Amino acid sequence: MNREMNGAAILVTGGSSGLGAAVVTAVTKAGGRPYVLDRRPPADGVPWVECDLADTRAAEAATRQLAERSGGLDAVVTAAGMDVPGKLADIPSETWERIVAVDLLATAAVIRAALPFLEASRGTIVTVASTLGIKAVSDATAYCAAKFGVVGFTRALAAELAGTIGVTLLIPGGMRTAFFDDRDPTYQPGPDAILNDPADTAAAIMFALSQPAGCAIREMIVCADQETSYP
Repeated sequence: MNREMNGAAILVTGGSSGLGAAVVTAVTKAGGRPYVLDRRPPADGVPWVECDLADTRAAEAATRQLAERSGGLDAVVTAAGMDVPGKLADIPSETWERIVAVDLLATAAVIRAALPFLEASRGTIVTVASTLGIKAVSDATAYCAAKFGVVGFTRALAAELAGTIGVTLLIPGGMRTAFFDDRDPTYQPGPDAILNDPADTAAAIMFALSQPAGCAIREMIVCADQETSYP
């Protein structure tokens, strides 16, 4: 790695499970200081603030609270995400809108609140989209809308912040996490599904975070080499 992680304060949304938890583990192993926004507590000893990210004003306030507690921020990784697959006519409107709020609007809200701290440190932002942010499929209108939005938001943000804050768009394929557990079995990966280890995706995030000031990894697609959701 080209940038020392020692003591770096990294805010991770959704850091209590899945990819977010893998990022927290990787940051800790690299000598950084992870901070988590989530509805559930992260691994023992990791500072966190309980927050329902669907409430974007609360997400902004929680971000500022953690940034002030940590004495600033060196990076933000927006790993929180959710999905409830189904046809548009069958998904309750409040569920559809919650998916967009958590996956897209909270991404913008947390980053907006973190900007003054990241500007001070010349820090880095890593947003987490999905292969369904560049490929549309049936029964995923909310998730595709949100993740396509994250792709467009991040590309625009990179242009806006060029020269001040590093911005990386991560497009991960499916991973072996609990993300699929609460779904109707129709929408769960089959026993032969080829999914990536979240630790490997977290390692790619760490590579983006390790770049020296002035060098940005703009976009990364990370998936199992035979995973089929990549176009």
